[in-house]
Amino acid sequence: MSFQFTDTFVTIATVNLEKLVDFYIKFLGQRPSNYLTNIYAEFQLSGLKLGIFKPKQSHLSEFNESFKSSMSLCLEVNDLESVMVHLESLGHPPFGEITNADHGREIYAYDIDGNRIILHQSYR
Repeated sequence: MSFQFTDTFVTIATVNLEKLVDFYIKFLGQRPSNYLTNIYAEFQLSGLKLGIFKPKQSHLSEFNESFKSSMSLCLEVNDLESVMVHLESLGHPPFGEITNADHGREIYAYDIDGNRIILHQSYR
């Protein structure tokens, strides 16, 4: 059996929906393309949708603060240093050293809920 996928999302669950949505508005420089106050926000990125949702009360234990997912949001950028400066202006702690790998340069950032954002710049 084969499946046809019509869309791809990365989702982040949070109990701090409004604060996290505000962080991504400032970080991405755009408003959500779909927004339900205190329930769900969706950002359209290049080839991907980022959904942020507040779990229902009956599912909160699945998303408690002691559990952190190994999933990361990876964003390809043209100018790594300018994105780092932008995040620091939003209150992100100073970054360490940029990692150089075979596929490019990258550094980890974290949103206000501690979700990892991998910032990657390909070698040109």
